[in-house]
Amino acid sequence: MSDQSEINPTPAIAVTKLDTSQKPKGEEEKLYSASQWQLMWWRFTKHKLAVISSVVVILLYLVAVFCEFLAPYDPNQINAEYTLNPPQALRFVDSQGNFSLQPFIYARTRERNMETLGFVYKDDETIKYPVKFFVRNNNTYKMWGLFESNLHLFGTEEPEAIYHPLGSDRLGRDVLSRVIYGARLSMSIGLVGVALSLLLGVLLGGISGYFGGWIDLLIQRIIEFLTALPTIPLWMALAAAMPLDWSPIRVYFMITIILSLIGWTGLARVVRGKFLSLREEDFVKAARLAGSSEMRIILRHMLPSFASHIIATVTLAIPQMILAETSLSFLGVGLKPPVVSWGVLLQEAQNLRTVALAPWNLSPAIPVVVAILSLNFMGDGLRDAADPYGKT
Repeated sequence: MSDQSEINPTPAIAVTKLDTSQKPKGEEEKLYSASQWQLMWWRFTKHKLAVISSVVVILLYLVAVFCEFLAPYDPNQINAEYTLNPPQALRFVDSQGNFSLQPFIYARTRERNMETLGFVYKDDETIKYPVKFFVRNNNTYKMWGLFESNLHLFGTEEPEAIYHPLGSDRLGRDVLSRVIYGARLSMSIGLVGVALSLLLGVLLGGISGYFGGWIDLLIQRIIEFLTALPTIPLWMALAAAMPLDWSPIRVYFMITIILSLIGWTGLARVVRGKFLSLREEDFVKAARLAGSSEMRIILRHMLPSFASHIIATVTLAIPQMILAETSLSFLGVGLKPPVVSWGVLLQEAQNLRTVALAPWNLSPAIPVVVAILSLNFMGDGLRDAADPYGKT
């Protein structure tokens, strides 16, 4: 038995050495010479769900930027003849079984149900309207408020044709167009709010962690006070204090500031913890002995050393901002009509009767869920990539 125990470990050690020697030298040299950002990028691309989520996030922001071109109608265009019109199916095969490469829709007719006194929509299979890409019609818009155009990604050319892919609301407005336009406000408020939170979090958290003492004590007590407050009632109280005669743009910026004033505490604590650990490092002491100012030490030496962690934290904070705006607008104390955001659109879902008769009014909840999940998955990938030397 003793002879076997002495012989057995030898092959295992030999195999281990063989596996190590077979690793490509070029790949090892590439890893050793790579920068911190290259290592982060390589690790992030290994997180497949985060990469897919990043593509989804980019597409959502492209929708927000080019919403005028992508939306088939004006979001506030009222059509009293097509109120609560159900979604219209895009067809390739007609009622006679004939196939067409050109997609089309049937004309819609409206009749009154004499039992319920409500309107019932039916497809008129004798009239077909082709649906085309890059179509021009009488639905004009101003791209980014600068120049006028009537080119849309898809739609119908006939003025009398009405196409509601996701149906219409109680005023006859196209739900899909309103969802597309709502992406601009709901997605941008997350970026603007996080930018302000980033400024406050890095500034106050950096001051707290770098200087310490009574400054650290004061800032931490403020953070604890804000964290202890119930979030939604505080949002509602601050939002309800805004005057009713303010313009939608002014309300938008005030909602953003309100969310930022409350959302900076988490980032500030992250920055404070990093500063506490870095201020005693050798490179900080060397910079101080070299005569660098306090601001240069913070901005030039300390912040870049954990910029990846800040990026990951900020990415995870964006969905919280979007959800906060949606909640405030849904409760009626945030953005209000005629402003179009996902939260404003979901106000239609507050009425149970409307949801029962027109469940497609709940469709704005889909992009909210997709955006929040995608941003969270992307943030998880960035958080893992922020530590490229950690275990996979």
